[in-house]
Amino acid sequence: MIRSRFPIGPGRLPLRGRLTLVTTAVFAVLGCGVLALNWLSSRQLIEANRDIVIASAGMPEAQFPDPGTAEVSPGTAEVPPGTAEVPPGTGDLTPGTTDVPPGSTQAALTTPAEAFDHFQNAILGDLLTRSAVLLTVFTALAALLAWWASHRSLHRLHQVTGAARRISTGSSLDERLALDGPYDEIRELGDTFDAMLDRLDRSFTAQRSFTAHASHELRTPLTVLRTALEIPLAQGRVPDELRPAVLRALDANVRIERLIAALLTLARAESAALALRPTDLADTARAAAHDLAEEARTAGVRVTLDAADAPVDGDPALLRQVALNLLANAVRHNHPGGTAVIATGTVGDRVFLEVSNTGDVVPPEEVPALFAPFHQGRERGSGFGLGLAVVRAISDTHHGEIVATPRAGGGLTVRVLLPGRDGAAAGAG
Repeated sequence: MIRSRFPIGPGRLPLRGRLTLVTTAVFAVLGCGVLALNWLSSRQLIEANRDIVIASAGMPEAQFPDPGTAEVSPGTAEVPPGTAEVPPGTGDLTPGTTDVPPGSTQAALTTPAEAFDHFQNAILGDLLTRSAVLLTVFTALAALLAWWASHRSLHRLHQVTGAARRISTGSSLDERLALDGPYDEIRELGDTFDAMLDRLDRSFTAQRSFTAHASHELRTPLTVLRTALEIPLAQGRVPDELRPAVLRALDANVRIERLIAALLTLARAESAALALRPTDLADTARAAAHDLAEEARTAGVRVTLDAADAPVDGDPALLRQVALNLLANAVRHNHPGGTAVIATGTVGDRVFLEVSNTGDVVPPEEVPALFAPFHQGRERGSGFGLGLAVVRAISDTHHGEIVATPRAGGGLTVRVLLPGRDGAAAGAG
């Protein structure tokens, strides 16, 4: 049973998130690389034209105003090299110094080389800042585009997952993905999945058909054989020395008929041919307790019935077989003086049928094997190991769930949970 759409553990992201992170990280790394190369290339180009820019000043000793200083009005006197223009009222400054008293307007001029270096640093710093801002904006846009593109790319994969989930939880293998669109990797995956479903469907259909046909064809000769053995016994025409052998043959014939009936029930339970009708698990529990009352008295097992309303849409014959098999298993795998309790009720929006019994201690690791076909456990009695296998098959066909728990003092508790009818399951159990 699939319990989560995204069965991921803590700290893990779905594929869409991982694709978005990878794409964004690649874009950011490449963007940083482009930014660094652009900054280095710009610096190299400026450095390569350093002499040309300085020479364009006209004189090697020409003064360039320091960026950010006060503008010199046209027509002012030229300032001798190495000196600074002193506005009126600021006092004399030592030639060649750049210190300006606090509160005054700086109007110092530097050499062409120093002015060029200042200009270069300002341009490269501004280029780096703007490039970093643009890289951040475009990285965010890349993340959004990657999230949208991954959603578009994984949309068909979600279709495959949804169809596979419906098929796995359904009662048949008739549905196919039948993907359309371009023949890409996802289309190829869908076609491969459909081909696998075709093979599985043919295999399961052939297996169920063989089991049903073989079991049905064997019933007639077995019935004839049983009649041929019972008539001489009833008429007393069997010699005393042959009577034990005839009785053993008759007993073996009965066992084979029971096995065939169990195989037919298993084949029907695994098929999709269900006669769904409104029924109540409480009625199936009462019928099972009534049918096994004599066997329970013979085995010395006390059967307790706790049948609360448990309405469900299902196959009444198969659901009755579930109750009968579970209770028969609880009686036969018990000890004289033991107990078996069969109960029904509701749990949220589901109904349940539960059978609990005393008996030998069942190790928890052996519980899953109890529901395998022809598994008889440690004690081999008159059963065939198909009772619980039939219960599991019927539960799966009805979209149910089985919970089996060993009891501390010995025995087993088996609960079958089925979807209840709309609005029927409102209690708690």
